[in-house]
Amino acid sequence: MGVLENTQELENGDGVTRSDVKLIADKAKMVNDDEGSKGKEIESIEMVFKDTFIPSWREQLTVRAFVVSLGLGVMFSFIVMKLSLSTGIIPSLNVSAGLLGFFFVKTWTKMLDQCGLLKHPFTRQENTVIQTCVVAASGISFSGGFGSYLLGMSDGVADISSDADSPYRSISTKNPSLGWMISFLFIVSFIGLCSVVPLRKIMIIDFKLIYPSGTATAHLINSFHTPQGAKLAKKPVSALGKFFSFSFLWSFFQWFFASDGDKCGFANFPTFGLKAKDKTFFFDFSTMYVGVGMICPYIINVSLLLGAILSWGIMWPIIENKRGSWYDKDLAPGNFQGLQGYKVFTAIAIILGDGLYNFVKVLGKTGFTLYGQMKNKEARTILPMAANASKPDDTEAISFDDQRRTQVFMKDQIPTWLAVGGYVGIAAIATVFLPRIFKPLEWYYVIVLYIMAPALAFCNAYGCGLTDWSLASTYGKLGIFLIGAWAGASHGGVLAGLAACGVMLNIVATAADLMQDFKTGYLTMASPRSMFVSQVIGTAMGCVIAPCVFWLFNSAFPDMGKPGSEYPVPYALVYRNLANLGVEGFDALPKHCLSLCYGFFAAGILINLTRDTAPKKYARFVPIPMAMAIPFYIGSYFAVDMCIGSLILLIWEKRNKKEATAFGPAVASGLICGEGIWSIPKAILALLKVGPPICMRFLSRRGNIKLDDFIAMLGR
Repeated sequence: MGVLENTQELENGDGVTRSDVKLIADKAKMVNDDEGSKGKEIESIEMVFKDTFIPSWREQLTVRAFVVSLGLGVMFSFIVMKLSLSTGIIPSLNVSAGLLGFFFVKTWTKMLDQCGLLKHPFTRQENTVIQTCVVAASGISFSGGFGSYLLGMSDGVADISSDADSPYRSISTKNPSLGWMISFLFIVSFIGLCSVVPLRKIMIIDFKLIYPSGTATAHLINSFHTPQGAKLAKKPVSALGKFFSFSFLWSFFQWFFASDGDKCGFANFPTFGLKAKDKTFFFDFSTMYVGVGMICPYIINVSLLLGAILSWGIMWPIIENKRGSWYDKDLAPGNFQGLQGYKVFTAIAIILGDGLYNFVKVLGKTGFTLYGQMKNKEARTILPMAANASKPDDTEAISFDDQRRTQVFMKDQIPTWLAVGGYVGIAAIATVFLPRIFKPLEWYYVIVLYIMAPALAFCNAYGCGLTDWSLASTYGKLGIFLIGAWAGASHGGVLAGLAACGVMLNIVATAADLMQDFKTGYLTMASPRSMFVSQVIGTAMGCVIAPCVFWLFNSAFPDMGKPGSEYPVPYALVYRNLANLGVEGFDALPKHCLSLCYGFFAAGILINLTRDTAPKKYARFVPIPMAMAIPFYIGSYFAVDMCIGSLILLIWEKRNKKEATAFGPAVASGLICGEGIWSIPKAILALLKVGPPICMRFLSRRGNIKLDDFIAMLGR
């Protein structure tokens, strides 16, 4: 999943967070095939599986795997969509996908085994196929742009953007509909898979890129499929189930008290007082964001809170006092000539500063490392295919693992002609049909994008292997400015830029995701062919599931995308205004806003520079600019929720660190999944015009007295 808009990018790129990696490492240490040596770290994973049959790539692609993947893909798509449309912060779901995939298929096979109907045992390769398919399917809910560039094309977002009164408004908008969204996703979501397939041997075997998220997920799956690991997996799954039930039932209970949407219910509880609530500082009892906070590293949650204090606690009250001086005091609250302009464009400035710094950093590191590896011929030597190891020391153990994995990885080749032909074929289809979907996107713009894309996909996949950072959104923003400026405002440059963003973001994101999956498959000895087919099937599922899920949200909540609504979709407005900047410049900004933007852009770069140059013991306390920018526009309430999640995990770790490490991610996943799944019945109830029966509001003492007097007067 993407970059910059989610916690994966803020800290660990596209995959599991650092707490997940620690959990997996601890599990791996506890697992051993010899029960007498329980607790001793395994030195060779493949030695444990040396007598285990490895199914062929076709046998790894089972019907039960894809049935389970479809169910989990739908569930995770609702979770990702809800997060994308509310705050844009999305935690890693890789661990949950691997864990739930293991649980469901293990339960399935156990039942069949008891009935004497089991034909094929559940293998770690099949588990890897499920995890790959689920993440590919749910990832479309993010990379599809429903919470960013795609919704940014709509009239609803255009009404509150800086080009609301533009004379070119009619050619710069396109409202969502199932037909064109599904067609668009099918056209752009697969080509990234073809762009890096020929490079899999170079990336995984020759250059030995780490891909930390893929590696960590593989270790989790490997640990589950050892005798002790299967027993250990039952406890986290049980914890996940309990907190899933609690989260779902709590969300259901809250619904009864929220008859007037965002004005009623527990979500408006004035935790720190009514004045603080007016500045969005309150706890809204969202189990989802508490769970997200438990998964995210502490520094991200602290950065969010710092950004909330800086913006809603200090800056916006000061600028509000400048009403009539810095901007017209009679402007509507959402007008970009007023306070809204400061909120959105200072956030954009931080995002661009942080994104540019990390783009240059990762690209520089990629180029430097690539040059060194190309220069050093020995770094590209293929490992020998020795049949066995004669000595059981560490060197031989590592060599045995690498030899076994390399043999399997190189066995099932994916023809280069298939990848190249697929890329050219899909590019040709896109060149013909994308301009039909988006009128301002000329055919030669599409050709330029697809000529640039393979190089950028390689850079993103390579950089992700080095740093675990996927910069897909940064490359997408590059498409906004390049094509938007080329087309110009009078020729629908805003719409063309947003469409180009979607094309570029999908290509580079799926390229990095596929290479992560290849690394996972390499370490679990899953066939590259099964990984590729699983990714393709998962992507196809996502291209249908994600638009349908979005349509359900869009139909049930017609005010979606508006500030203050249940689903404000903050990044849709950010992306549209980025496109406006690309074609029109900064003329429409309120007084001193541009100066503030310059300052925050520079601050984003300097904070990152400080973080990278300071000694490690101090660098870990330096906040992350991208996380600080998110509350600038949407408020502080979710930062409070996530910090409470961090506080719960911190107390838990102080009391029992081993237990917190083992069960924390499972508990967090249960909290996230429960509220996420409640979105389905909630949306259905809204479509059926069934509303909550009670409105619970919170008033000041003086306001309550006035209300009582008013009711008494009506009764006379």
